[in-house]
Amino acid sequence: MQKDIDIVIYGATGFTGQLCVKYFQSLNLEIKWAIAGRNKQKLEKVAGILAPNVEILVADSDDEDRLRSICSRSKVVLSTAGPFHRYGSKLVAACVENGTHYVDITGENFWVKGLIAKHHEEASQKGIRIIPSCGFDSIPSDIGTFFAVRSSNKPVKRVDSFHSWKGEASGGTIETMFAMGDLNLGKEIRDPFLLNPDGSYTNEQKKLSSDVFKISKQKDLNAWSGPFVMAGANTRVVRRTEALLTERQKSYGNNFIYQEHAFHNSWSKALFSTLGLGLLGLILVSPLRKIVRSFLRKPGEGPSLEVQENGWFDCKYLVENEDGQKSLYRMYGKGDPGYKVTSKFAAECALSLLEDPETLPGGSEYGGVLTSASGLGEVLIKRLSNAGIIFKSLNLS
Repeated sequence: MQKDIDIVIYGATGFTGQLCVKYFQSLNLEIKWAIAGRNKQKLEKVAGILAPNVEILVADSDDEDRLRSICSRSKVVLSTAGPFHRYGSKLVAACVENGTHYVDITGENFWVKGLIAKHHEEASQKGIRIIPSCGFDSIPSDIGTFFAVRSSNKPVKRVDSFHSWKGEASGGTIETMFAMGDLNLGKEIRDPFLLNPDGSYTNEQKKLSSDVFKISKQKDLNAWSGPFVMAGANTRVVRRTEALLTERQKSYGNNFIYQEHAFHNSWSKALFSTLGLGLLGLILVSPLRKIVRSFLRKPGEGPSLEVQENGWFDCKYLVENEDGQKSLYRMYGKGDPGYKVTSKFAAECALSLLEDPETLPGGSEYGGVLTSASGLGEVLIKRLSNAGIIFKSLNLS
């Protein structure tokens, strides 16, 4: 069957899914796109409010035949339907089977590891790009590091990223966090190279890549750092990027190290944030999580329009080249990072896959379970820049 739909937004009735629909509609795109999900009535309501002329496709996440039907017609699927370990696996399988590119907004690395094991080889052979983690998990970390390393124009020894933001969590994100707390993920999830191909890192890299859970003075930035809530997801993505670039494109540098931190203006703010993060971790692994969960937002609920508009994110990248020279770069933007910005990130990733395939990293035949930097690279940076995301170099203090 000829593919007559350019992009399908799957999970369009969820909070982030609706923001993606709204974003697509605002662009007045000269492409054909559609919305999909499991509930026809809810999809019709979303379409009626946000995109009256969009085609509606109905498929439950367990309905393999309907998922295949959607993917057989679609060039790209953008999925916002999480938790992805519950609702995403059969959709990805249908994409690989039907030669459909795929992006999502997951931060569930243990699930992505399963995708790599099941689909990387076949997707690679078919030239299909399966690109998870295209929201705030993990675009600023991954594409920002890519921008910083390429801008330094020298082999890089180490990148430390420092993240600050203003925003709130939706019910869907909260549900994913607590759902992961219910799983017995074991020690594997703490592996700093969880997503890397076998043999793609050295003992030296592993020794220097353990998760950072401490407060430190950052003299180069005249600031303080502490643990970042999403570092456990983001760092694995960036390290996979470097391994994939080394295989098929251009390495960041020998024995490349990446670490990630929260950025704070004072020691007291770093301490308060670190204590709060520690408390959250204790709740997620204790029986208290079921009690606490009942008081928080439910799936489909999210921040107000005012919160979405007034949010922001700001990421700085301290690059140390192999010759010891240091440089500083920045990526930032307006809007609640988890929702308004995430919907922009995911939409622009999907739209990047419609560009001339020869302009994408690796060329038209490159595929696999990739990352935003290894699979979209400069194409995505250009699109995000045109969409209001700022990339720039800074002077070290």
